[in-house]
Amino acid sequence: MEFLDEALNDYIGAHTTAEPPALHELQRETWLKILYPNMLSGHLQGRFLSFVSKMLRPKVILELGTFTAYSTLCMAEGLPARGILHTIDINEELVKMQQKYVEKVGLQDKVRLHLGNALDIIPKITDPIDLVFIDADKGNYLEYYKLVLPKLAPEGVILADNVLWEGKVASDYSSDDTDALRSFNTFVHQDPRVENLILPLRDGIMMIRKA
Repeated sequence: MEFLDEALNDYIGAHTTAEPPALHELQRETWLKILYPNMLSGHLQGRFLSFVSKMLRPKVILELGTFTAYSTLCMAEGLPARGILHTIDINEELVKMQQKYVEKVGLQDKVRLHLGNALDIIPKITDPIDLVFIDADKGNYLEYYKLVLPKLAPEGVILADNVLWEGKVASDYSSDDTDALRSFNTFVHQDPRVENLILPLRDGIMMIRKA
């Protein structure tokens, strides 16, 4: 969901740094070939992820929910020479496309694609994590948060996507995903270990850092 009208969204996009050619190609292929292509981060959110990563210069990034690897490649732009990005997805049908674009931009030595359940894989990542992007199944957001927060480096940041859920979290609407996101938002906001900020960017991104 976009929270601004089409004209203003177009203006913002036109006045935001363009995505690299490989990402433009990936976005087009996703919309042509993949079911639910709107799950892709896209230009504006992608540049936001790149911007945050470049500011943090993270040595280790963890992404939960690779999809076609658009957000993966955006965050990888901020990795230092020996940086590593772990990205986890459960859909094996997307692996070839992920690999194709990771290799296309020459990041095969920095991006580690994990296939499987994130709840099983997260505990195996032992290095302190500098940047986390949560964009996977909404029902497990709170469990993901509880797993990654202890692994977060002192200056680390967690970004959680879709926290406004098309505005439904602020309404009386109830569904499994909506209720799970409300619970996640409330838990994080009340967690004394962190400070948080929700940005109305696309479907809402919550930024979280240790207090």
